[in-house]
Amino acid sequence: MATAAPAGSVYDRLTQLGIALPPVATPAAAYVPFVRSGNLVFISGHIARRDGKAWVGQLGRDMVTATGKHAARAIAIDLLGTLQAAVGDLDKVERIVKLMSLVNSTPDYTEQHLVTNGCSELLAEVFGDKGAHARSAFGVAQIPLGACVEIEMIVQVA
Repeated sequence: MATAAPAGSVYDRLTQLGIALPPVATPAAAYVPFVRSGNLVFISGHIARRDGKAWVGQLGRDMVTATGKHAARAIAIDLLGTLQAAVGDLDKVERIVKLMSLVNSTPDYTEQHLVTNGCSELLAEVFGDKGAHARSAFGVAQIPLGACVEIEMIVQVA
C-alpha cells in the first residue's frame, strides 16, 4: 500500500491532487472533533458527506463498492481538515497509526475492506510511507444519519 516518501510538502501533494482541506465540522453530538494526548491525535469518527449533507446509502443494497470507496476518500479529506486544525501543520505528521472504518452494509456484503481503501489509498498518496497504517473495517447495520461510511483515525505527530 505505501510508497516511498513523496517529494515536497504535504501541502504540495494536496495541491497536486486538487484537494482543498475543509474546516473542522461541528460535532453532531456530545463529543469533540479530536483529542491530543502527547504525540498522538485521536480524531473522532467522520461520516461520509456529499454536498454538505450525509452521504446516505447502504452497501450491498443501494450502493456499490466503487461508490463507497469514493465516500471513504471524501472522508479522508475531511479527516485531514480536522488533523490540520489539531496540529496546525500537516508536515508535522510522523505516522498515520490506525484507521477504524464502519461501513453501513447488508448482512451479506463482504467488501468493507475495499470501501475503506478509498481512505487508505489517499493517505498513502499524501504521506507516502508515513501514511501506511494499521486498520479495521467493519460492516454495521446503521451509521448516524444513514451515512454509508464512518472513519476515525489515530495519528502520531512531532
